[in-house]
Amino acid sequence: MSPHRVWSNNQRGSDGLVTAGGSHSLTDDSSESSIPPHPLGIKPLGNKYLYDGKDARESSGHLQVLPDELLSQVLEFLDSRSLRLLGYTCKFLFAFCLSDDVWKTIFLDSEFARKSSFTWQGSWRATVLGLTAEKRIRIDCNNVFSDVLHRPFVCSYISLKNYTANIPLLNEIDRFENLTYSEFTESWSNKPFILTKCIQDWPVCRSWNLETLHKLYSDVSFRAEAVDWSFSTYYQYMMDNHDESPLYLFDKKFAEKMKIEVGKGEGTAYWKPDCFGPDLFELLGPERPAHRWLIIGPERSGSTFHKDPNATSAWNAVIQGSKYWIMFPPSVSVPGVYVSEDSSEVTSPLSIAEWLLEFHAEARQLRECREGVCRAGEILHVPSGWWHLVVNIEAGIALTQNFVPRSHLADVLSFLRDRPEQVSGFKRDITDPYNLFAERLKAEDPELFENGLKELAEKQMAKKRRWDIVVGNHADEEQPAKKSGFSFGFGFGEGEDEDEIP
Repeated sequence: MSPHRVWSNNQRGSDGLVTAGGSHSLTDDSSESSIPPHPLGIKPLGNKYLYDGKDARESSGHLQVLPDELLSQVLEFLDSRSLRLLGYTCKFLFAFCLSDDVWKTIFLDSEFARKSSFTWQGSWRATVLGLTAEKRIRIDCNNVFSDVLHRPFVCSYISLKNYTANIPLLNEIDRFENLTYSEFTESWSNKPFILTKCIQDWPVCRSWNLETLHKLYSDVSFRAEAVDWSFSTYYQYMMDNHDESPLYLFDKKFAEKMKIEVGKGEGTAYWKPDCFGPDLFELLGPERPAHRWLIIGPERSGSTFHKDPNATSAWNAVIQGSKYWIMFPPSVSVPGVYVSEDSSEVTSPLSIAEWLLEFHAEARQLRECREGVCRAGEILHVPSGWWHLVVNIEAGIALTQNFVPRSHLADVLSFLRDRPEQVSGFKRDITDPYNLFAERLKAEDPELFENGLKELAEKQMAKKRRWDIVVGNHADEEQPAKKSGFSFGFGFGEGEDEDEIP
């Protein structure tokens, strides 16, 4: 748990917050603060210890015994009328009942979740209750002290430039104008990079921007995380929200919905870059898993740390705006990211802003860290298995596609065969993705398939040898084991792949 924040009145909106253990800076040394005062006057819990007035919590009756985290969860079980009425009982409960995180849950359980078009009123609460700006009540809650309420507010106002600028030289993602397929295969399929002159010929680079899409596709419904909204509604939300983690439009059926053609040819909107070569999942035809998406989002929207599905590689092309990326190779333990033993579950901070606040500085010190900003007209490569977090520095549009290059065939075969419970994106009637892909590949290019299996076997043998070294086993079982106790070493020999130890 983070230390309680202490924020004195004369520090409100300053560059940093004082904690009991010293200072914790939310921003850099810039004189311009990105954190305004909380609109209700709510303060971090630590400020309670410097306050000599009455704590608003004392007026909340029996509910004051509940920790703030539990109270917030309990409130999510109330309907909108009960939540509103409870908020009128005292300042402390008013502050909690006004929390937009609670109202977002109510929204998703209400009739609004089934609507495609409606008027967004600037917050989840105002939208559910139909409150225009002049009807929204404001009560001074300056004697309410809660990290649960104050921290999301801080996270929604942090200055991204303090994390996305001044990237250390050794961390910078390599940038090129373009690459050939042979250059990609021989040197770059296992590394992230940004290409600056690769997609300029795409028609969408000249014709798409947020205003144009709003005009052309206003009534078209797109997927934005847990909701399906018309672009008109999402556009309203995108331009007027203060969510800690804004909804991210991420739609896999955009081409059909927008009636655009993908691929080289007359009248097409865009096509995959030549440098990445053949995409082996194309052999699956209509049975391939979901692989391309339209991505639209406001500033601060994005994706927390993850690896792309099914051990695929990916490219991400920015059409408008700019995105900050921070990436790590598959075997690195990313600060603040905790992975289950079988890699099926990933636990990390709930929001991108929270990770940036708590772990960015530590992560940036790792020698494997790679960072970069991909701007409009540029495209970034995500190698198979790499951890990555991405956040929009400004509102924008991007196109992304997952693919299987020849150089990562063994990784994909291994994932499909050995982790069937983690395979995703296939239609429900595809019950055995590994054999489906293996049969198609064997029929199309049997030599490539056999080479892929051979490489997979070699990698697994290398892992086994490394594991034997770690646990002290020996190739010659007749030799007695040494009695020197457990030892661990990182020197597994030169020239071998740096895979994870199972």
